[in-house]
Amino acid sequence: MSTMPVGGLVPRATDNAADLVVRNAKIHTQDPVRPQAEAIAIRDGVITVVGDDNDVASHVGPDTKVVDAVGRRMVPGLNDAHLHVIRGGLNYVLELRWDGVPTLRQGLAMLREQAARTPKGQWVRVVGGWSAEQFAERRLPTVAELNAAAPDTPVFVLHLYQSAVLNRAALKAAGFTRDTPDPKGGQIVRGRNGEPTGMLLAAPSALILYSTLAKAPVLQGKDKKTSTRHFLRELNRFGLTSAIDAAGGFQNFPDNYSTVVELAEAGQLSLRIAYHLFPQTAGQEIDDLTRWIEMARPEDGDEWLRLNGAGENLTWAAADFENFAEPRPELTDYETEFEKAVRLLMENGWGFRLHATYDETIRRDLAVFEKLAAEGLFPAGNRWLFDHAETVSADSLDRIAALGGAMSVQNRLSFQGEAFVRRYGPGAAADAPPIQAMLERGLTVGAGTDATRVSTYNPWVALHWLVTGRTVGDLVVRPPHNRVDRRTALAMFTEAGAALTGEEGAKGILRPGFLGDLAVLSEDYFTVPEPDIAHIESLLTVVGGRIVYATAEYEGLDEELPPVSPEWSPVAHFGGYQATPSTGLSGARQAELLGQAVAESEQHRQWRARRGLAPQTASTFFDPCFSL
Repeated sequence: MSTMPVGGLVPRATDNAADLVVRNAKIHTQDPVRPQAEAIAIRDGVITVVGDDNDVASHVGPDTKVVDAVGRRMVPGLNDAHLHVIRGGLNYVLELRWDGVPTLRQGLAMLREQAARTPKGQWVRVVGGWSAEQFAERRLPTVAELNAAAPDTPVFVLHLYQSAVLNRAALKAAGFTRDTPDPKGGQIVRGRNGEPTGMLLAAPSALILYSTLAKAPVLQGKDKKTSTRHFLRELNRFGLTSAIDAAGGFQNFPDNYSTVVELAEAGQLSLRIAYHLFPQTAGQEIDDLTRWIEMARPEDGDEWLRLNGAGENLTWAAADFENFAEPRPELTDYETEFEKAVRLLMENGWGFRLHATYDETIRRDLAVFEKLAAEGLFPAGNRWLFDHAETVSADSLDRIAALGGAMSVQNRLSFQGEAFVRRYGPGAAADAPPIQAMLERGLTVGAGTDATRVSTYNPWVALHWLVTGRTVGDLVVRPPHNRVDRRTALAMFTEAGAALTGEEGAKGILRPGFLGDLAVLSEDYFTVPEPDIAHIESLLTVVGGRIVYATAEYEGLDEELPPVSPEWSPVAHFGGYQATPSTGLSGARQAELLGQAVAESEQHRQWRARRGLAPQTASTFFDPCFSL
């Protein structure tokens, strides 16, 4: 591999030569002993030197790769503490990503183009990573728009945990007719003739959405590995070097884990993964957990792929749904089976994580834990945590701390903040979740995205939310008292994530003896204006001393991947996250984007008018400044 020419560093090392040296950087180490540095050396995947040019000079040998950071900001590699990376990788190349797309007009143009190249029998699917609030038009696509864009190709567009929009061809492919009954917790919207219109609603369960998506074709054979490798490269694009896979529905063990296992065995993972196991069948959870306990133990594996415990569901009946467009679900009695699951895990040294959106659920879970604590099972050294916890109370946080628990928060309200405010009001939204209260109690608080079916996998959108309290629609949800500073937010995305997998002594800090995971950023995270945090990407991502992503002046230094397959994949033509200009874009470009949105809005008004849903003539704009 070639390296960037760097003057002043003459190869002279022999026995202690580094594999990689990155110099001329503004390094934020997160190490209180040496918070700042300019150069770093890595050998055999581990950091050997953190300092300046003089410190690394003696570690440069004839085969050392030397990279000049050109004065850019370097940070420890990011660690997403809640990412559905395994499931996401198996589907990545099949999905058209609207992540970052600024207008519905652009999204529909992408969809129309993709439908034209999608072969018969395949679907066009838009699955998570976006919200109607991010669009200039502030709305979902209509069924008519999907039918016009793709008359014959099935199209499935998932919107958060709330709804899905299907075109006529997708309804047929999914087998929905006037005789199809509504599933429990879901609704098939029907027209006056009783036929499905193309709208599916989670009411409040998202099962109807995911079970419909599961009817679409899936990848086979080596395409699953190719898809996963490209998804990991896409995550590396944003400086991610580690992730905790939170399992989830439609992710069976061991079948759906075989792809990452095979990639790990071949040394082809570019992201470190700690994974969880999630019982898939209601009524069979205890049997599944018992079988897994006999098969494996937490921390089995290595620093690239390791088991981290059970969850995020232990029993299906104990899971609340996070569809903020619907009222909080009222859970039936679940404590008996839930207690069996928790007891089984704690007695066998297994940690776990729990999906819990509402304090009502958290209080019930804690009552079970406190009952088991009387027997000495809490705190017992097993790592366990609550995920999400948007409405957790101060009292519950005290109880979590007393029982040795931790927290993992995600930026779901980046995408659902407006819906949360409409249902619960701005007062409740101000503390959703109460991050500062968690930190004040000394709890470990990891941060993640909960991608890919609601939030985007871009961690900088989550960091923007942590720091600013703003949604992707620019609504301020969390006031200053419940925000965190940039250093704290970064620590939540690095050190805290390492603590949640028991690896706080190995990664999350740039220090000699720690894993060589780092990112050189496109902009200085600590100085860019707050709105521009969401636009940061990595230009150079290193995992264990391997350059796994490189662009701009570093292009060509990373590892080559096989081409995206199948050839018609949306990723092959559009890529993944759609990067948008920072807030410093020109006035002309702003006007162009506004004009596109206005044109799209007028087209929508005309469509409504033709169907009798709006006046035939647009209402006259009235400005009192010009009245007599």
